[in-house]
Amino acid sequence: MRVHVADHPLITHKLTVLRDKRTTSPVFRQLTAELITLLAYEATRGVRVEEIEIDTPVTRTTGLKISEPRPLVVPILRAGLGMLDGMTTLLPTAEVGFLGMARNEETFEPYTYAERLPDDLSDRQCFVLDPMLATGGSLGAAIDFLFARGAQDVTAVCILAAPEGLAAIEKQVGDRDVTLVLGALDERLNEKGYIVPGLGDAGDRLYGTV
Repeated sequence: MRVHVADHPLITHKLTVLRDKRTTSPVFRQLTAELITLLAYEATRGVRVEEIEIDTPVTRTTGLKISEPRPLVVPILRAGLGMLDGMTTLLPTAEVGFLGMARNEETFEPYTYAERLPDDLSDRQCFVLDPMLATGGSLGAAIDFLFARGAQDVTAVCILAAPEGLAAIEKQVGDRDVTLVLGALDERLNEKGYIVPGLGDAGDRLYGTV
């Protein structure tokens, strides 16, 4: 498993505003999209491309285009939806699937309540969007789900991660081709399974508590 923790002043700046409990939901949503576009730049370094010949106003030349089958972006509902616009801004030709996953707040175990994905993900590059890698349960379940459908290459983009979650994912994925791109690696989990210092519940801060 490869892990990339972003190191850029703009990312740290936007994260600082996201962490601030005074930041309103509209600002939180806007900054999340901006932040994910920056993280998507790192996440797509290995996106598959193929050569294509084009005519410029001056001459004929060779460039690159995204290969088929197109990459698949999979936000984990509901908080992952807040990351989708930022990802597709940088990768507009990608297809989008959805995984609805939630965490049992007593056992911290994930469960899947909805999915809309192709039946066969063979030879597809998949990009999973999950704001918080806390215990690793939801993201790990999502990664297993995609590989069970035939995916061979999965990249997860997370705003924040805890060391406990990172270790759990590393143990779970084994020798499968998985990359994690993180905005920051925080200190730890608290007794309720929240990341410290973290930013609270990303879904609630994006969309409210309804």
